[in-house]
Amino acid sequence: MAVPKVKQLKRTYGFDEVAIVPGDVTINPELTNTDFKIGDLTFSIPILAAAMDAVTDVNFAILMSKLGGLAVLYLEGVQTRYDNPEEVLAEIANAPAEKVTSLLQKVYSQPIKENLVGDRIQAIKKAGAVCAVGALPANTKRFAPLAVEAKADILFVQSTVTSARHTSRSVRGLIFPELVKSVPIPVVAGNCVSYSACLELMRTGVSGILVGVGPGAACTTREVLGIGVPQITATIDCAAARDQYQKESGRYVPIITDGGFRKGGDLCKAIAAGADAAMIGSIFAQTKEAPGHGYHWGMANPHPALPRGTRIKVNTTGTLEQILFGPTSVTDGSQNLIGALRMAMGVCGAFNIREMHRAEMVIAPAITTEGKSWQLTQS
Repeated sequence: MAVPKVKQLKRTYGFDEVAIVPGDVTINPELTNTDFKIGDLTFSIPILAAAMDAVTDVNFAILMSKLGGLAVLYLEGVQTRYDNPEEVLAEIANAPAEKVTSLLQKVYSQPIKENLVGDRIQAIKKAGAVCAVGALPANTKRFAPLAVEAKADILFVQSTVTSARHTSRSVRGLIFPELVKSVPIPVVAGNCVSYSACLELMRTGVSGILVGVGPGAACTTREVLGIGVPQITATIDCAAARDQYQKESGRYVPIITDGGFRKGGDLCKAIAAGADAAMIGSIFAQTKEAPGHGYHWGMANPHPALPRGTRIKVNTTGTLEQILFGPTSVTDGSQNLIGALRMAMGVCGAFNIREMHRAEMVIAPAITTEGKSWQLTQS
């Protein structure tokens, strides 16, 4: 009697299960180049601030741009629903834990005001900053023309899971090749975690891919839906798709690992695994300039029947500049992220991000605990 085939499970890895092997040649960290490109736009640091209301508002986007990175303004959040979003953000931060989910559902049930879309974008542009905006696939066709008219520089189309082929009741849903041709700015799509899904999205003509499903500190998608792939494996698989797409098209499409970052070591590991940049939420929600008042919540939270996020208290630990460039006031690696990346690149002998992709990595589940008994007992 033939044995029926069963599912074959492959081993996957997250940040805490791997380590970077130092290179045979080392270089001074100040000689490293951390430039990152989306389309024709170049950023001096490979870090993006997430399209989340507790992270990015107009002022944060301006500051992030001035510091060399990129912040994404969420076009379906409080910034475009309320004339005075600061009052709403304070109300969310001050709500008791047992009432915050129902409050978030109420807050996000208010209609989006299209005039505020243009107002927020223009406020960022008037400050001389690069403006990136994000929307869900279902609403992209509505918001893309508004964003372009207001002179946004990059459009992010982002949901928990995004694919190049989607079936819905809509006769004409969002078709990425048509979107890319219809807007004169780069389109970044996400999120995905597999080689095949990433490759198909790249073939639609988008200018960047977001990698990661459910790793964020405020996201409960993995618990509620059971969906996701640990970030190191997801990044490695999507980086392979990027390289394959470059071979077949001659076009290099950067991948951005999105979510799950807690410290500089995670950023370094993501880059070594093949990421061109990282999108960060909770770490930036801890900055003095973040609009969340020391709290953070996910963009999937407002669903009226199935909230897939939670408000978490992250506290305020430092300024945005301090978290990006130091000087650090903590020992947990959550500040001076760029200093950590440059140091890791230096010890791996990598002059730039592409060279860091070639760094050797090992499976190392004890990398954060080996020899650290005193630290573990005193933490």
